[in-house]
Amino acid sequence: MSINAKCVNTIRVLSAEAIQRAKSGHPGICLGAAPIGFEVFKDFLKFNSNNPKWDNRDRFVLSAGHGSMLLYSLLHLFGYDVTKEDLMNFRQFGSRTPGHPEYGKTDGVETTTGPLGQGIGNAVGFALAEAHLASVFNRPDFPIVDHYTYVLCGEGCLEEGLGYEACSFAGTQKLGKLILLYDKNDITIEGNIETNFSENVATRFCAQGWQVIRVPDANNLAVLKAAIERAKSDITRPSIIICTSKIGYGCPIEGSEKVHGAPIGEDNLAKLKESLNWTEEPFEVPADVEDYCREIADGKRVYEAEWNELFARYERAYPELAEKYRNYMSGYDFDYTELFSKFDFSAPEAMRASSGKILNEIAKNIPNLLSGSADLAPSTLTKLKCSDAFSPENRSGRNIQFGIREHAMAAIANGIQLHGGLRILCSTFFSFSDYMKGAIRLSGLLNVPVIYVMTHDSIGVGEDGPTHQPMEQLIALRSIPNVKVFRPCDGKETLAAYISALTGQSPTVLVLSRQAVNQHKGSGIKAVTGGYVLDDCNGTPDVLLIGTGSEIDICIGAKEILTGEGLNVCVVSMPCLEEFENQTKEYKESVLPKSVKARVCVEAASHYAWYKYCRDYGEVIAMHSFGCSAPANDLFRHFGFTSENVAEKAKLSIEKVNADEDNGGKKKRK
Repeated sequence: MSINAKCVNTIRVLSAEAIQRAKSGHPGICLGAAPIGFEVFKDFLKFNSNNPKWDNRDRFVLSAGHGSMLLYSLLHLFGYDVTKEDLMNFRQFGSRTPGHPEYGKTDGVETTTGPLGQGIGNAVGFALAEAHLASVFNRPDFPIVDHYTYVLCGEGCLEEGLGYEACSFAGTQKLGKLILLYDKNDITIEGNIETNFSENVATRFCAQGWQVIRVPDANNLAVLKAAIERAKSDITRPSIIICTSKIGYGCPIEGSEKVHGAPIGEDNLAKLKESLNWTEEPFEVPADVEDYCREIADGKRVYEAEWNELFARYERAYPELAEKYRNYMSGYDFDYTELFSKFDFSAPEAMRASSGKILNEIAKNIPNLLSGSADLAPSTLTKLKCSDAFSPENRSGRNIQFGIREHAMAAIANGIQLHGGLRILCSTFFSFSDYMKGAIRLSGLLNVPVIYVMTHDSIGVGEDGPTHQPMEQLIALRSIPNVKVFRPCDGKETLAAYISALTGQSPTVLVLSRQAVNQHKGSGIKAVTGGYVLDDCNGTPDVLLIGTGSEIDICIGAKEILTGEGLNVCVVSMPCLEEFENQTKEYKESVLPKSVKARVCVEAASHYAWYKYCRDYGEVIAMHSFGCSAPANDLFRHFGFTSENVAEKAKLSIEKVNADEDNGGKKKRK
């Protein structure tokens, strides 16, 4: 047996042993695709396992994230900080080898994968980032940015709509340093794919502008190597290598869906080892395999050493570009609060219009900020006027035209952000956030600061009707951990939201109005706290009016009515519930004092977020149904979003408080 074949079998056995020990996992792809992963790592991947974050490394993405043990075995063999004990603790609490690859938990894992298709989208983002950065920094004889992205997928990733979207975009953009290795075993959980996936994948990718290469037997390392060399030789288009494999190779249930998502069992594990002539103790790597793989890994460290020498010469030849490169990679240090003096926030204005002005001013100071939209930049007003569109002819363009591909847009944005060196903003209408929620959720799980601009935020969309009027989307996105959702009430709050997004480490969603709203004297940088007193009163308030976005106008109008009736009214703006909840108890008490029991919460979206803040005696004016097609002002009146209705609800809340106090304060909490 050759040493290369022995290495492949080592990957197979380690993976099967770990899955058997964990009593859960997906052995099928680990056994079948082991040669593919090994060949990529051995002969092609540029990496330094002692410095997994080296800038110019090649990226390897396991889009079929359920095969995580395949990746962990590769990382273990090639010198990354993945130990034998880590393999033995696969899928256990606190382990560095979780059930699906998680970014930040395991050295060498470039992104979190598992939801099928997401990894392909991320990989397209890596390839786009490489192409853009290369256009900015590379000079003759100085390929400072020059690396490939390899992604391994199975049928599931290609069946997902996200896979279609991302691959179509990559083909259009001719991202030639993207190589997709398709592990074609024709099996999914329910069995053979002939009942649900009969298309000609090669023809499909040809139509999308990809180079198509076939490997009839994934076990043939020489043919695999030649295929990848051919893919690398044509950088005018991305490449797919269709590798025919057998799921669960080497075990008695190979070729069956039974080997996809469950341990193969002790008996079958023994028979697997017998078929592979395996005699090592559990989790032991043969000495010759260990030496061979570590020698390969040690040899690959020269790539970073050579790059460091190249960059030193680059710095002497192009000192300003070298400094710019460092700024791109480390992030620009900029005092964003200076921007408040740049704008005249006085006249009524749509939040999307305020956002467009702010974004373009920010783009002047952050040259590594890219902006894209799902074919809606003229409506979301997110085009950067200082640059053209990114394209095969213009890789330096900072505007990305994603086309009508919301889900791919968000997944690609995650990849761009993960790559390093760039900041990314993407936009669409808020109602279409449903199409991209899977990738927004991954933004939260990855905890990367992608900025999402979502305009047309409520029934204020008007005549376009309920299909385009968000209702449940706010509560849906607010429920995602690590995601900040800002719904600003005016230009200054919109700027504060951008500041929060650009200075934080979490993804941020800016939810912006299409219709014009008034500017408010009390708004400003305080909005970064998530909630604050926008319009205070003299003395103790009789009632708190709490709102977001365009409904702050309504609350201000209600205050005028109530003040005219002799009541003390405080208006609280709550643009970001997540940031407000991060504040101290003392701060939150200063904004929403428990002693003020009469409250009205107002938001033209789902009501579910607000019962926590209205408490026992409060009223909530929100949406309990879909909207309808009509002029916006008619809709606001119909659904109760008027200053008069807010004032009436405020008085009702005060009456409930007074009645309960007259009754001895015996009302129980809801």
